Amino acid sequence: MPRKRDFDAEWMKMLWPSFFAAKAGASMARQMLQAFSTPEAEPEPAPEPVWATPNKIVLELDAARLRQFPCAPGQNEQRPLIVCAPFALHDARVADLCKGHSLMATLGAGSAPLYLVDWLSAKETQSQRRIDDYLCDLNVIVDEIGGKADFIGLCQGGWLSLLYAARFPAKAGKLVLAASPIDIEAADSALSVLARSTPIETFHELVSLGAGLARGEQAVQFWRVEMDAPERIHAWLQSDLALDSPEFSAKAACFRAWSSHVLDLPGAYYLEVVEKFYKRNELARGAFCALGKRIDLREMRRPLYLIAARDDDVTAPEQTFACGRLAGTPRAAQRRKTTPGGHLSLFMGAKVLKKVWPDVLAWLEKA
Repeated sequence: MPRKRDFDAEWMKMLWPSFFAAKAGASMARQMLQAFSTPEAEPEPAPEPVWATPNKIVLELDAARLRQFPCAPGQNEQRPLIVCAPFALHDARVADLCKGHSLMATLGAGSAPLYLVDWLSAKETQSQRRIDDYLCDLNVIVDEIGGKADFIGLCQGGWLSLLYAARFPAKAGKLVLAASPIDIEAADSALSVLARSTPIETFHELVSLGAGLARGEQAVQFWRVEMDAPERIHAWLQSDLALDSPEFSAKAACFRAWSSHVLDLPGAYYLEVVEKFYKRNELARGAFCALGKRIDLREMRRPLYLIAARDDDVTAPEQTFACGRLAGTPRAAQRRKTTPGGHLSLFMGAKVLKKVWPDVLAWLEKA
């Protein structure tokens, strides 16, 4: 059986799989990706993803859907709560996998109106969309639900939420950043080391091979077997069920359905993330410009709850916790938590969902 940290090493490959091709070299990457870009037959359209928790689409933009989830009835008006999913290889069901492994169901125990940003796979006509475009989408979403919201940012959805709060401080309430890479130089992770050591020209080559997009279907071919392994799924879900039980098989099937549904990313966005975050660490250095304004995190004073997974190879815990010293948020308005398990376990692990996220919810609801 693989060591515990091997599980996150495989997820790192899935999150940004073209890093592997980049490591192999541009020439090999071209051969590998071209092999997967010429299927023998036209693939059938992917079925519409199945959500674990009933929800409704309340706003549909070109690049995102805003989904509203059930919440508990409350006596007092509370700010809406937006969960900002990562816009990477897989879709937003990372927060709503199946019964017992759904962050959205856990958060639904609170009384705040509950929403999830469901980023959509990029079309070829959207290849030039950038981070600013997704910030604009978030701004439309916040205005749609009342003009101010609390945020839970998952992984890369965390730095996007932080950027939004810094750019529009009057529209953001409390911020929860979970396994979010804020300061890449605070510590090394397998992902950040590989990004730093790979020439930027290689990433441009990969986008060129995708006709302007970072293609999810090409990328997922490299790692489908690793993601399907029952032992890996069992560890990510922190399951107490027997590996050979019908109950676990059903949950593993939900995981495989999610992991096989991949997204394409706009090439411009993908390259911007690689260069500005992973290579130049612009957000932590105070050099990142969002919608025409340089972002100084010292001016961002919103309450912060920072969460990191102890065995995370995708986002080193220090990369998330560094936000506490970079932001202007007073220490008294900050909380931090280290959870057991790895990167995916933070969002869908049974033990983390039961023991950690209820505390986050109580913090959000406290005046």
